[in-house]
Amino acid sequence: MGTIQVVKMGQGVEWALHACVNLAWAGPERPLPVATLAELNGLPTPYLNKQLQALARAGVVTSTPGARGGFALARPPEEITVLDVVQAIDGTEGAFRCTEIRQQGPLPAGRGAFRSPCQIASVMGRAEAAWRAELAAETVAGLAGEVAAKVPQTPVQIRRWLADRTG
Repeated sequence: MGTIQVVKMGQGVEWALHACVNLAWAGPERPLPVATLAELNGLPTPYLNKQLQALARAGVVTSTPGARGGFALARPPEEITVLDVVQAIDGTEGAFRCTEIRQQGPLPAGRGAFRSPCQIASVMGRAEAAWRAELAAETVAGLAGEVAAKVPQTPVQIRRWLADRTG
């Protein structure tokens, strides 16, 4: 029997988005060590490093090796969408997978029904397209700006905290 698999967005997406916003506030001048980014949000360094490496493979961040190395945004934050980050971490495959269960059971649909997607797959496809369009319309700069507008001291405090740790 076919199954419908529901894919949930992993916590790595949240962590990666926070890291990108923090990198946007830090600026492109100097890469930030993964340990510093992890400490900033109370995250395990190895797991955050895994997310940042995925972002680097996708061209969202750059990785600079060495004692003064770390991560920086690969492009201006205005050019990095939330969808870029989500796809870098969770992949590009759609969340809904139709397994054509209408072909199974005691009353399978006739052959003519399979010339077009079932109504359930169509609805889910439209919902996914809308979700992806919304994520593509939001940028890291937009997120950073929204946080700064709601809690103006946050970027100031984070920049100060980062300066104290990275010199």
